[in-house]
Amino acid sequence: MVDDQKIRKILALHKIAVVGMSRDPSKAAHYVPKYLQENGYEIVPVNPAAEKILGLKCYDSILSVNADIVEIFRPSELVLSFVQDAIKIRPKVIWLQEGIHSKQAENLARENKIDMVYDRCMMAEHKRLCA
Repeated sequence: MVDDQKIRKILALHKIAVVGMSRDPSKAAHYVPKYLQENGYEIVPVNPAAEKILGLKCYDSILSVNADIVEIFRPSELVLSFVQDAIKIRPKVIWLQEGIHSKQAENLARENKIDMVYDRCMMAEHKRLCA
């Protein structure tokens, strides 16, 4: 597990690509990045099914962006392919939202010397440690 000191360092990074960002305000994949945007983070939506979310241009693929953090809102069984793509853009951190984990993806990130946080909510961690 990642300790609070490491989470604070991660939360000090400010450009976040959000894979699977949703247009639906009732979904965590919408209100978590919205909260982060409202708290000073630069959000880069990655959703091939949308043109804009929160007034921001959406990208079809993580390969089209750069970011310090890649936050993934996709089911655990689909995470590996997104992590494989994320590694190609060399973020400092890959963050799997609460309820999401893939041991294979975790090992791949570690092999590529990219920090990974999994099964934790970035909004909850920000509120707990930074608010």
